Amino acid sequence: MIRVADALHAMEHLPLVRFDQIGMRGLVVVAPHPDDESLGCAGLLASARAAAIETRVVFVSDGAASHPRSRIFPRDRLRALREREALTALARIGIQPDAARFLRLPDAAVPETGPAADAAIAALVDALDACHASHMAVTWRHDPHCDHRASFALAAAACRERPEVRLLAYPIWGFELPPQEVIDDGRPDGFRLDIAAHLPAKRAAIAAHASQVTRLIDDDPQGFVLSAEQLARFDRPFEIFLDVQP
Repeated sequence: MIRVADALHAMEHLPLVRFDQIGMRGLVVVAPHPDDESLGCAGLLASARAAAIETRVVFVSDGAASHPRSRIFPRDRLRALREREALTALARIGIQPDAARFLRLPDAAVPETGPAADAAIAALVDALDACHASHMAVTWRHDPHCDHRASFALAAAACRERPEVRLLAYPIWGFELPPQEVIDDGRPDGFRLDIAAHLPAKRAAIAAHASQVTRLIDDDPQGFVLSAEQLARFDRPFEIFLDVQP
């Protein structure tokens, strides 16, 4: 057990490593929503691409719940927009469209069990096999968003099918947990990846998600938009990856 404040402090002081120190042969990034891959893993993906490491990016939810009151962008149109943004973001870090897969599970209702979850786990295993992955990265299980936690559960299940794969977790919303909250984890283990050389590409990838970082969708005042403070958390020359047990 550890307090959130202590866990986050420890994450900020994990060893800083270069990409070539990870020993990666193939990579699958699991994004609960289109934009999580850019916020948490754009530097990792760009590093893998620069090293000619085969990659896959699996988008779990359709992302269509971010602006539920928009009439201009009803659910189907918003889903299509967010998928286009995701492909543009990947292109900006050198990832081709055929490396992406959209599972289109319902935003804010990604299942952890049942037939749809089983199909998602099978898709993740397929992605691991397709790039002979040695690593999979998914959002931290303590992120306070149901889709992030469900995506972790799905990724962990896939890694249990492929126990040779190293499972890494990247925090997105965990930074906003109450500092005094206690979580059922020990002291975080993992690394901070040096992405300084890829930070401009990461910024470009994040900017590609215009529906999430600007008021592009202006007919839903309560629609989701990342704040400047939230974006600043990811505008750093390193990314945090935690070693976790599936």
